[in-house]
Amino acid sequence: MVVQNETAHSIAVLGTASDVGKSIVATALCRIFRDAGIDVAPYKAQNMSNNSGVTPDGMEIGRAQVVQAEAARVAPTADMNPVLLKPNTDTGAQVVLQGKVSSTESAKGYFKDTSKWAAAAFESLHRLMAKHELLVIEGAGSCAEMNLYKRDFVNFRTAREAGASVILVADIDRGGVFAQVVGTLSIIPPEDRALVKGVIINRFRGDIDLFREGVEMLEAMSGVPVLGVIPYFRGFTIDAEDAVPLQAKVDPGGGPAEGRVGVAAIYFPHISNFTDLSPLEEDPSVDLHYLHRPRSLEGYRMLVLPGSKNVRGDLEWLRSMGWEEEISAFRRSGGMILGICGGFQMLGRSIADPHGLEGEPGTSEALGVLEVSTVLDKEKYLSNSRGRLHGADVAASGYEIHMGRTAVEGSCRPFLQVTERNGLPSEDTDGVVSEDGRVMGTYFHGIFDEPSLRHHFLEEADSSYTPPREEISRRLESDRSYDMLARHFSDNLDLDRLFALAGRLSPKERV
Repeated sequence: MVVQNETAHSIAVLGTASDVGKSIVATALCRIFRDAGIDVAPYKAQNMSNNSGVTPDGMEIGRAQVVQAEAARVAPTADMNPVLLKPNTDTGAQVVLQGKVSSTESAKGYFKDTSKWAAAAFESLHRLMAKHELLVIEGAGSCAEMNLYKRDFVNFRTAREAGASVILVADIDRGGVFAQVVGTLSIIPPEDRALVKGVIINRFRGDIDLFREGVEMLEAMSGVPVLGVIPYFRGFTIDAEDAVPLQAKVDPGGGPAEGRVGVAAIYFPHISNFTDLSPLEEDPSVDLHYLHRPRSLEGYRMLVLPGSKNVRGDLEWLRSMGWEEEISAFRRSGGMILGICGGFQMLGRSIADPHGLEGEPGTSEALGVLEVSTVLDKEKYLSNSRGRLHGADVAASGYEIHMGRTAVEGSCRPFLQVTERNGLPSEDTDGVVSEDGRVMGTYFHGIFDEPSLRHHFLEEADSSYTPPREEISRRLESDRSYDMLARHFSDNLDLDRLFALAGRLSPKERV
């Protein structure tokens, strides 16, 4: 069914390849349209990512759509990302359908018949279109994967379902931008080719005047107008969709920089919710290193074991790589260790998966640093939560996404006193702290977003740590970044053409 609603308009941001910047473009458009007074919302039919978030009503969606909803100044809902695939092996993933866990599927099983997933996705699409004036739809991967084209409901099928104008995004930084655009348009069916109304060239470096002729050539070759050439942007941070940011330091040759607090994070094969560490990466007094290969942790003050979508599998990897010996040595040296979600579970005594939720059923001996044991349950726990450090007047906030139920078996004390979950008062606790206070585990993702709590931790890890003189909350910092992103795109886009695609007059035309 194609929407025939004169008041409902949609723009679909599709890519010539994966990682061309579709999520960022969609985020920028959400803020641009919202600033123009348009009731806009994001939508992505299917997202594949282990970086997810929790909506205000306790549903799970991809982190990118949470970010885009924030940019659009609307509350995120499960309809904005009705199908979320969370890879837990090289060939399989947990399927989250309209905010709730549905099943675990192999790639072959998932793609054998996508009609079930497409039906749910389009149900959500039409609900959103009924609620909002405009949707900014994000595609997935390349929109021209011809071997999957008949089964792909995320790109052109969604655009047709929504009656959307398609903007094609290409990444000039990776090279071959002419081939990206012209090649994509040349192999898709004519009826889909007709939906493409503009091209955005992303991540341009250098003197843009030198590419003016290139724009003219590209328009002549493709028959599609170039809506803008977006210079490579710096100076502000937007949460990445599904990969550790390119600027992150992964397995650097040396140790932490002198005069900065060294923080190491183990880079698991199935790392999840890595944005938990973004505030550390952005703190000028911290040197954050993602470490995949084992190395001595001498010189680091804090070690973080982040989340994992395959906890027992990543625990086995950790041992096979030789990380257990380095973690033990760091513990003996008095270093501070924090486990978040899956990392918290690994620090305990055992992890049991009786239902085979992440692989073969069974129980794994964990690292034994904390006196707790975890059992993976079929029901996923989802919550936006608030609290404070147990026994201290330090506020904490975050979101919980876990299938583990962790029981305390020793003399550990609680990590957090929880005061609120999903808007309701709570008198519960979260996580544990070792007797000497140097090892902690928590289920709170986003734990470092609160500046006062992050400062507290870093001062405990290294007494020489100096907090930034002025620091606003993570939420306000994100909002400022969305504004900067929107200005950056607005300065380099043909806004008249863009707003015409949305069926609206641009701000300049309204004056």
